Amino acid sequence: MANGDTHLLIATTNPNKLREIRELLADTPVTLHSLVELPAIQEPDETGTTFEENARLKARYYSAHLAQSNPPWGPPALTVAEDSGLAIDALDGEPGVRSARFLGDDVSYAARFAEIYRRLTATPQAARTARFVCALAAMRDGEVVFETRGVVEGVIAPRPAGDRGFGYDPIFLFPEYGQTLAEVSDEQKLRVAHRGHAFRALAEWLRRT
Repeated sequence: MANGDTHLLIATTNPNKLREIRELLADTPVTLHSLVELPAIQEPDETGTTFEENARLKARYYSAHLAQSNPPWGPPALTVAEDSGLAIDALDGEPGVRSARFLGDDVSYAARFAEIYRRLTATPQAARTARFVCALAAMRDGEVVFETRGVVEGVIAPRPAGDRGFGYDPIFLFPEYGQTLAEVSDEQKLRVAHRGHAFRALAEWLRRT
């Protein structure tokens, strides 16, 4: 990651997401910070019905928290939040915006996978189309100044496979690879994944501004 005069708060405490984001913004002239550097705060209620609504909601919420926290590195130029998840066509888009809370906040991904496969029992493999979506919002001085959406299309794998990645990666088969996103390398995943698309768009915007 290149150090620069622009401080950017990434509104996450998820180490896996932060690792991916750091890699994606490595050549961008910003200094990244995450929520672990600020006083602990309860997560906001994600009441949006779309990924975009939740991304804006979180960006606004954590931007306000930052303004009250007075961090030693000073206020960043931007607060960036994203909302992402898995949308399965045969399940009417579920788990969708509820992906991180599907079946409950503390439910394991193994249990979530099992329930998804149970609901898809009568759905032929060819009809198990799905996509990962990442909506991103960047806020400066109380205003959303940049938004983008990253999507990767695929299908639900016949069974979970792979021990790389995180979240729903083991059940998401990317057809061009013929593997799930939990079976491929980090480089292969970020090349095609929803978060990769969204944060590369952010990086391009940052380099232009």
